[in-house]
Amino acid sequence: MDEALDIQVESFADGLQILTFVLDGDWFGVEIECIQEVLEYRDVTPVPRTPNFMLGVINLRGKVIPVVDLRRQFDMEVIEPTIDTCIVILYVDIDGESTPLGILADKVQEVLELRPDDIAPPPRLGNRIRSDFIAGMARQNDHFIIILYLARVFSMDELQKVIEGSDQQPTQHWSQDEQE
Repeated sequence: MDEALDIQVESFADGLQILTFVLDGDWFGVEIECIQEVLEYRDVTPVPRTPNFMLGVINLRGKVIPVVDLRRQFDMEVIEPTIDTCIVILYVDIDGESTPLGILADKVQEVLELRPDDIAPPPRLGNRIRSDFIAGMARQNDHFIIILYLARVFSMDELQKVIEGSDQQPTQHWSQDEQE
């Protein structure tokens, strides 16, 4: 394991609270400190000239929020949204600034409190996603949870394209209903 991942696992020494969600049958977790809120799925306005994994933007209380499809980012099969599909609004650090970003989840599960001994380093082999995207692994009942290392899920260049894309004018006019 490289030094950066050692540091990431060591940062769990006091335990960790995570929001768990499902993508393509796999459970993922994101540190609860990064989460702003969870929204029911709503239409996303496409923005031209953005990376494949960026679905577009939503209007959240007058603020333009880019929405990313992690299925595309992780090379998973892309599916149509279902009744369980959610948009998780979280904050990522871009050039030292906390920036809101939405990620699509097939289904949000629960918030879990993990003890340090519940968290293991990511395996080097056999992952469906890149190992450097994984901060750690946890086992909960009959399934494993992949704890995402958000600082690595998107490269700086890709995140910058997403943010720049969300600054462009959307391809349709916002309705009042979308301004929750």
